[in-house]
Amino acid sequence: MRKINSRCVALAALEEWRAGRKFADAILGERLRSSGLDAADRAFATELFYGVLRNITLLDFWLSQLRSGHLDHDSRDLLRLGLYQLFLLQTPEHAAIYETVELANRRNRALINGVLRNAVRGKADLLHKADAEKLSVRRSHPQFLIDRWTKNFGTEEAEKLCEWNNRPAPIYARLNRLKISDEDFLGRYGDIAQSAAAPNFIRLANVPSEALAAGHCYIQDPSTLAACSLLDPQPGERVLDACAAPGGKTSFIAELMKNDGVLLACDRDERRVETLSDNLKRLGVEIARAIRHEWTKQTLEGQAPFDRILIDVPCSNTGVMRRRVDLRWRLTPDDFPRMAAEQFHIVREIVPLLKRSGVLVYSTCSLEPEENEEVVNAILKEFPFLRLDEQKSVVPFRDGFDGTYAAKLIRQL
Repeated sequence: MRKINSRCVALAALEEWRAGRKFADAILGERLRSSGLDAADRAFATELFYGVLRNITLLDFWLSQLRSGHLDHDSRDLLRLGLYQLFLLQTPEHAAIYETVELANRRNRALINGVLRNAVRGKADLLHKADAEKLSVRRSHPQFLIDRWTKNFGTEEAEKLCEWNNRPAPIYARLNRLKISDEDFLGRYGDIAQSAAAPNFIRLANVPSEALAAGHCYIQDPSTLAACSLLDPQPGERVLDACAAPGGKTSFIAELMKNDGVLLACDRDERRVETLSDNLKRLGVEIARAIRHEWTKQTLEGQAPFDRILIDVPCSNTGVMRRRVDLRWRLTPDDFPRMAAEQFHIVREIVPLLKRSGVLVYSTCSLEPEENEEVVNAILKEFPFLRLDEQKSVVPFRDGFDGTYAAKLIRQL
């Protein structure tokens, strides 16, 4: 029986992802937990799996140049894995070919070996041909996404966004000042640099398991705090976080409130509410109550009015595509109007819960105007007693963080 290694895990994950029943991060997480690999091998398996998914159109282009005949699914996955190592990871040729062929069965071993050796011989020509292909091939993004980003941002910016999405995402953590000061955290956990753009954030090389378990920090991108800064919750207020799980924004809201006041945190999925509750407890949040609530099907009685409401709606997630590696292959053009309709429906149910002079912040991690400015315009038309006070957007290729949008609305009547 072959010993489990990084390439074996990555290949098994690719085969499972191809079946289309699970998201990539869930597949990889399960595979890694049962693999017994050490940290370095887990990191390599992650690089291989996500790297192939990020570059799958480009890899298939090279395969089309190397073989005109039919390829079965298992052989295609193996060759994608081999070409990614040879062309994009720059793995030594002997190791990349030998280890990939070792994963093949007897039936396709000669095919895998032959195609990969031909790829090495023709590498310069294959790279040159790829450079002449259209953006959807060079950067492995669906054409409909490139078309809409070109329209919304411009040609050069669309390519920058595709390049951004193909980079491995860095790890950021927010220091949790409910449980530890910045100085104590930095003194306890070593020489870690704080982010100049967001001083309560640090960038990490590895996930700090001890600090996470103690609730001293929370893995979170700095862009997520744009909505919280617009909300600006104050101690003693009643605040609603309408779509709260897994709790990163909720816990920061509690920190801004200095754990003083009332904070109601809702989510529609029972398992996500459990995760939300566990996170809030670990992070030392004392003023929050987490409940399961489906805004499109239920009313919230006996809780209103609220001084401030955050509605961080479900969205297409195009601003965090770098972190959700297979998202580009799951989205369709119909998702954007569908999400916008759902987002507006949620907001419509929540607006009556806001007190006079209260603040409502609408936010997404989408880059799409249908889910952002157009929803806000529809809200203002439906509820003329709301006034748009401020909008913030974070665009990855411009600002260097995940994409997000937030709008601050104030109730006048």
